Parts: sequence; C-alpha cells; structure tokens
Amino acid sequence: MIHTIGIGGSGTMGTSMALIFAEQGYKVTVLYRRETTAEKSKATIHDALTTEFGLDAKAEEKKAKVWDNLTYSHDVQSFGDCDLIVESIAENMEIKHAYWKKISDVAKPDALLATNTSGLSITEIASVVKNKDRFVGMHWFNPPHIIPLIEVIKGNETSDATAQAVFEIAQAIGKKPIMVHKDAKGFIANRLQVAVLREALHIVEEGIGSYTDVDDAMKYGIGFRYACLGPFEVVDLGGLDVFHSVSDYLYSDLAADQKPQKLFDTLVKEGKLGVKKGEGFYDYHNGKDKKAIEMRDKKFLTQARIQKETESN
Repeated sequence: MIHTIGIGGSGTMGTSMALIFAEQGYKVTVLYRRETTAEKSKATIHDALTTEFGLDAKAEEKKAKVWDNLTYSHDVQSFGDCDLIVESIAENMEIKHAYWKKISDVAKPDALLATNTSGLSITEIASVVKNKDRFVGMHWFNPPHIIPLIEVIKGNETSDATAQAVFEIAQAIGKKPIMVHKDAKGFIANRLQVAVLREALHIVEEGIGSYTDVDDAMKYGIGFRYACLGPFEVVDLGGLDVFHSVSDYLYSDLAADQKPQKLFDTLVKEGKLGVKKGEGFYDYHNGKDKKAIEMRDKKFLTQARIQKETESN
C-alpha cells in the first residue's frame, strides 16, 4: 500500500503534484534544491487552496489538513521512508541520472520510483537505479491540477506489478491514466501532439492557412471532436470507408519533415519562445501573457467539469 510520497522538485509540476496527493490524504515530502523555489512553491499552494476552498472557518480546516500532509525538505534522506517517489526535475538525461543515483541509494528497497519525463527513455533513466523493475514513467500534463491524463510508461525492465500500482494510484487521485506498453520516444500523447504540430507548421509555410486559421480549425472543428472522442472513435462514427478514401489521396501530400521546419527554427533562434518570453507565434506583451494563461485555465476547468459530469451519467 502507498501511504507516503516523495516529490522530487518544487517547480510548477512538482508543486501541483504535491498538492494533489496531499489533498487526497497522502503524506507528501517535497524535496527542493533552493530555498527560494521552496518558498515560491508554498506560496503557490497557499494561493491554490485559497482559490479552491475560500476563506471561511470550514475552508481553513480543509486547508489545514492539506498543510498537515505536506513537508518540505532539503535533505535527500527524507525520502528514506517513502512508498512512492516521483521525480519532476529538468528534462535532461545527465541531470536525471545524477539525481536518481542519489535517490536510489536512499529509497527503501520496495519503494516505487517514477519519473515525470515528457519523452526521455524510461529505460535509459533507469539504468542508474537499483532494482530497475520498480522504476516507471509517470507523465503528468501541465497544468497537472486540471488536465486529467497521466501516462504510465513501462521501461524495458519495469515489472507489471510496478506499472499497475502506479496506474492505480493515478486512478485513486482522480486522474485518467493510460498504460504505455513500450518505451517509445514521446510515448503516446506527445507523438500525437507533435504530429499535429508538424502538419500545422507545414500548412502555414505552404500558405494554405495562417496561425489563426490553423488554431481555429483545431478549436472549432477537430479539437471540438477530440475533446469528446478519440481518433479511432471519430473514424468509427464517420465511417472507415470515408476516412480510408481521404487517407488514400491525402497521405502523400502531408508533411514528412524529419527536423523542425525553418519557421519553427527561426522563432526559437530569435528567442521568441512563447508566453514566457512575451512572444512566440503570437504576441504576449502588455499583460497578454497573464490573460492567455487565465483564459487557458478557465477553458480547461470548464472542459474538465463537463467531462466529469457526462462520464458520471
């Protein structure tokens, strides 16, 4: 049974993960590297709890229970009694290897170990871990307090029992986990996401449509369907014969680039990295960055509520 959880990293992802587990009654230890990051993490959780529960006496009691379940530590030894340790640090193999070498020495032999990587090889990360059968990928999606999906990824040496245990704890905290049976680059969700991005960039470069045309096609057409149905469900409902016919004449005309397109490269080289830099495909100066995030979260929360309501009926 999993009762105590260690969260490696107190950044955006680690903070949200810690909050979710603590709200569900698990005892959580957050391991941080810098004091400033830990304080920012605590402030984020404070704000999130205030937004979620409000300010009355009953709300204060709920918040107090969450804080009772949370501990922050700078000492790696604090992970020694954890039943599950989830790492969410830099997306860099060398950094992850150094981290897991330390954690593997500290963790108790039967502790489950999970990495929140977006696409790095689970098998390669696990190469430095003792008892590799207990190591698994647990890929959360940003913002993790809203997005239901968690990918549970099996490495070459991950045991079925380990993968199933992590799958079940994801269910226990109200998430929608999927099992990734093969340690493939990008897993499932990012392979689909990047495939769409490649074609979206191709459409703009070829002059078929603009950024807004592509985004609107997704939001009000394809994405509207995909918020409710998966691609195979869409084809079943539309008719395999119809989609097979379209695929037969369209596949050869789709993007087949093996590297990010020139348009993408240019923006990155110019430092136009999106909201965090004030400009990407769109402009986010003069408060547009904050507004974009607020609007994203509002839409996501609405969608999450609708999905929960419809699936419970």
